[in-house]
Amino acid sequence: MTDETAPAELAGRTMHIGELAERTGLSLRSLRHWDELGLMQASGRSEGGFRLYTEADERRVRLIMSMKPFGFSLDEIAELVDAIEDSPAEPFTAMPADRAAYFRTEMRARRDKLAHQLIEADALVDLVGA
Repeated sequence: MTDETAPAELAGRTMHIGELAERTGLSLRSLRHWDELGLMQASGRSEGGFRLYTEADERRVRLIMSMKPFGFSLDEIAELVDAIEDSPAEPFTAMPADRAAYFRTEMRARRDKLAHQLIEADALVDLVGA
């Protein structure tokens, strides 16, 4: 869908940017920034020109947010999200083999780093008796 999609053409319930921000915990500024970058675009616009989002858009925002702790760039996140949306069962088949190998390796390494940080955080909590 494009930004020119009329509300009547959107399937299901729509929401404005403020509601999407509230539902996801993301700032309006971040949503607008992602829109400018093409990472997360509104499914349509109201007659007054306001961005309209669907529940599918909300799922995309949540997917993007779930990737942020891995430290990927917004360009890399966009590439991953597009692959997941193109082929949900096998996202890495939707990209060149070298990119898929890169993402697999990076995800494992970053997951291991996050797991180590969690162990360190637990040790600190135990140390201070919180």
